[in-house]
Amino acid sequence: MYNILKLNKIAPVAIDRLGENYNCVDECDAPDGILVRSASLHDMELPESLLAVARAGAGVNNIPLDKCAEKGICVFNTPGANANAVMELVIAGMLLGSRKVSEGIAWAKTLKDDPNNLKAVEKGKGKFVGPEIKGKTLGVVGLGAIGVLVANAARALHMRVVGYDPYLSVNAALSLSRHVITVNNVDELYAQADYVTLHLPVNDSTRGMIDAATIAKMKDGVRLLNFSRDGLVVSSDIKAALESGKMASYVTDFATNDLLDVDGVVPIPHLGASTPESEDNCAVMASDEMKDYLENGNIKNSVNFPNVSMPRTGESRFCVFHHNAPKMISQLLEKIGGNVENMENKSRGDYAYTIIDVTGANADALEAAKTVDGIIRIRQL
Repeated sequence: MYNILKLNKIAPVAIDRLGENYNCVDECDAPDGILVRSASLHDMELPESLLAVARAGAGVNNIPLDKCAEKGICVFNTPGANANAVMELVIAGMLLGSRKVSEGIAWAKTLKDDPNNLKAVEKGKGKFVGPEIKGKTLGVVGLGAIGVLVANAARALHMRVVGYDPYLSVNAALSLSRHVITVNNVDELYAQADYVTLHLPVNDSTRGMIDAATIAKMKDGVRLLNFSRDGLVVSSDIKAALESGKMASYVTDFATNDLLDVDGVVPIPHLGASTPESEDNCAVMASDEMKDYLENGNIKNSVNFPNVSMPRTGESRFCVFHHNAPKMISQLLEKIGGNVENMENKSRGDYAYTIIDVTGANADALEAAKTVDGIIRIRQL
């Protein structure tokens, strides 16, 4: 029986997929796994029993990745599971940022008790005029699962689309419309785009990437959309660009306090993945990843260890987290003994993960393997 701690509400369909061999609870002192959405684990004392953390979503800022890696705790996320939900809101955001729809709605509600409200509407609607998106150029910065869907949807709406991603994957490239223009320099994208949408993580190289210098490279009257992370932009520079007219609107899914009262900002309360379909998709993927890891040692969509998986063969499977160091595998095999039926090893920075399927392993193989210098964690399945 595996004990799974739920730190947030998790879709029932995902819990059902785990099966009868799983005890999913809201409180547990010694969980084998944790299912989480937005709850923070940074101040949590990680129990020795914990083998895996699965985040029902793409971002993992709420999880201490280095701390987990040091303890041999595999952290999973669910890339692409909420992609369609975010894409739909990005398209809505373009329309909201162009046509001043939210401002118009707010103004219309002030006419409730005006007996001549229909005349007032006709007289005042000119304040909310905005351009159509058809024929305009959309710049998509980041062509991952969400960025590709946004680019393709924009093409279907008869927009010209320019994309930039120095790490474009093969799968993403195959999914991208052939009509999307890709550039090797993001400045080329900024110079052409009437709308710029951001789809990339926050890290040391992207934090604050949209600042005064970047905005200066964009077209006058550009409309910026941020459904990724608030840390990608410098709020004071966004505010200055809106006040000067350099930027026509800023549509963001992160309603930070410093921009809530700024004209031209369309703040959305982090609704990107807030659909029942998205929540189910993310939770199901997280549950499937955790189940396969706990039962078979297979790793898919880990953010702190390499992805390694293979079919089960042999009598025993040894799953080993270890430092990426010379002679680790030979020492492991010597301690485990028996006949190796299959093996897979991959590294990621300072860490590595190895799956070894063995027939006729030594009786004390597990304890013996733990003595190898550099072993972080080892399980025998």
